[in-house]
Amino acid sequence: MGIHEKICKLLIPIRTPTLLSLQKAGRMEILLKKAELIDICRLAAQSKLSEGRHQEALSAAQFCLRCSIDVHGPSTIQLVPPYLLLAEANFALGNLSLVTDLLSQAQCTVLKSPECSHAVHHRLHRSLGRLHTLTGNLEEALLDFANDIYYASEEYGPQSTVTCGGYFLMANVFAKQGKMPIARSLYSEVAHIWHCHLTKLLKTDMENVQTLDIWKPSVDKAQQVELDEMLRTMLEFEQSNSRKDSAQIASVAHCLAMLWFLGRDFLKALGFGSTALQASQLIPNHDLTEPIQGLLQLVRSLQTDPQHGPN
Repeated sequence: MGIHEKICKLLIPIRTPTLLSLQKAGRMEILLKKAELIDICRLAAQSKLSEGRHQEALSAAQFCLRCSIDVHGPSTIQLVPPYLLLAEANFALGNLSLVTDLLSQAQCTVLKSPECSHAVHHRLHRSLGRLHTLTGNLEEALLDFANDIYYASEEYGPQSTVTCGGYFLMANVFAKQGKMPIARSLYSEVAHIWHCHLTKLLKTDMENVQTLDIWKPSVDKAQQVELDEMLRTMLEFEQSNSRKDSAQIASVAHCLAMLWFLGRDFLKALGFGSTALQASQLIPNHDLTEPIQGLLQLVRSLQTDPQHGPN
């Protein structure tokens, strides 16, 4: 179900022996087709995971690993990405013992491969950190997330939204340990990074709307769901705190309002925008008050526009 339609045509020449396929040129052609299958299966697995279709992602990741072994051989660094995809799919399905085995294989391969990229190191440590968090090994999780952040910073930069995911996961661990000031500090950094990123996206989005009249959602659905969950966690953390930080509430709620505006859900954008405005107005001359008011005015105008809303 997960990948059959995409790979069927490529499988026919691979699984049908011919005189040519037994010759050197034919074997090279089959290897190239298997390399193409690796890319197709990897992208399919990533897509299914982002959509929450974990069982289908599993089949794509399994075939990706099988083709990777055929092309690159066993115990090579090229097997690590399929191992991580399989681990992520099994993690979502609750198969933790299998996740542990897969990550152990991936880690062993990485340790034997000095040429391993920062991106692969980052993904491996993030997966290990998530596993250790779930199993209650919090100190080990913190070490993994520290390595995750280091390698992600080397690959993408410390202010990247990719690196930001490591800050968030580390903050969750500190919150579990009751170290709230550290958790709050990390959540604040996450909010700052995403606020800057979403503000840029919103500006580009409005330029496209004004020049091209493009009103389709301008954020990826899977990323929207993941980011919404992350931002809601931070908002609930701050709102439940006895010493509420109005500036942080305003920043996170404004992020959610921008996110849902970009996703063209004007009702949610209005709700979170109102929360952000209430928090910002508790701080005299807060620099977010004006942009929040501007976004709310835009949403309200679109809700009354028969061409665009309400959503």
